[in-house]
Amino acid sequence: MRYVSIFLLMILFPGCKITETITINPDGSGDLQVVQLRDENSYMQLAREEYAKENIVQDTSFVFKEYIEKYNETFLKYKPEEQELFQKYANVKVHIKNSSFEKEFRTVLSLHFNQVSEIPDVYKTENYADDIKYNYALTAEKHYYKIDYAFDGNVFKRVVSITNTEELQKAKDQYEKLKPVYGNLNLTNLYVLKYSFPKKIKSVSNDKASISTDKKSLILELQLAECLRDPESTNLEVVLE
Repeated sequence: MRYVSIFLLMILFPGCKITETITINPDGSGDLQVVQLRDENSYMQLAREEYAKENIVQDTSFVFKEYIEKYNETFLKYKPEEQELFQKYANVKVHIKNSSFEKEFRTVLSLHFNQVSEIPDVYKTENYADDIKYNYALTAEKHYYKIDYAFDGNVFKRVVSITNTEELQKAKDQYEKLKPVYGNLNLTNLYVLKYSFPKKIKSVSNDKASISTDKKSLILELQLAECLRDPESTNLEVVLE
């Protein structure tokens, strides 16, 4: 239970920084990279005496389609629509490095896409890989929102939709329960969106976004815990000139 409670704390009071970077080329293709980095000072505050007991060494890289190929017998048991969902992740690359000795806990998700609409909700990549490996039912997943992307050449959209209101409410309830105890800790708690476009930006739906001097890129910094409690707050629309 000790480790479970730490896990919940990391979800609701994340001692980490997540950076989502998307670069779109003039032909509509591009690259996505998501870097999830644990902040050691923050995690030390959360884990307390358990921090020194960590003994973890992991350095793993894979492409999602390798799981489809390796566990194809399991993959074929899923419904056609579920197989189609998994195939959207086929070219997502994952690199996980967790080292309690080097004090580095980093996960990097990357994808080259031909068009923005191909981008899946990459934050679910590891969960879906485990689903195929262990033959888990997708109906048992605890995700409560999904992310979609769209770009028509002039307007870019990042659209977050709530898919499970019960799970969302559980996250909110857990947050409120833990906030009086841990909410006053000085934790790194950032969710950063960094987007680059082939044309100049005319407008951005979130006025907190910082636009570069050449007007072709933006950076938006948000509080991660708030984003998990209100995922739709990360919706974004960018209109280009």
